[in-house]
Amino acid sequence: MSFLNSALSITGLRKFATVATLAVSTLLMPMHTANAAQRAPYVVGNDRGGYLHDRLIELGNLQRNGTRVQIRGRVCYSTCTMYIGLSGTCVDPNTTFGFHGPSKSGRRLDPQQFDYFSKVMADYYPAPLKEWFMRKGRHQISGVYKMKGTELIKMGVQSCA
Repeated sequence: MSFLNSALSITGLRKFATVATLAVSTLLMPMHTANAAQRAPYVVGNDRGGYLHDRLIELGNLQRNGTRVQIRGRVCYSTCTMYIGLSGTCVDPNTTFGFHGPSKSGRRLDPQQFDYFSKVMADYYPAPLKEWFMRKGRHQISGVYKMKGTELIKMGVQSCA
């Protein structure tokens, strides 16, 4: 009889543990989702760009972590503009964005590399901006084409205002 009672109590404990685990998991799931949604955004100040390789790594990390980006600086040039392609990114209407094509320290790339890296960059832009960049923006090698945040907002980029 004691063996039967022990078996019943162990079975009961296992059921209780399973139910308790499910209950705790169910309660914690919304908290995890809320924490991700409440995570502080990554705010981009004045950013004049940088190396494409380094920016791609940074963008990948932000994307994997689901980090929202706010571009709020006075300027966002070159590879900084690629933040626009991350989900949930917003731009300040007053920020000046500067676009140019890929180069190697300001020197033109061979046509095949130029096309490849232009497409890598353009894939981080919404469709209207991507089309403009591939048609016109990428051909600027020295200096930048300047565009205000208000123009990007008209192209479908979310406003931070």
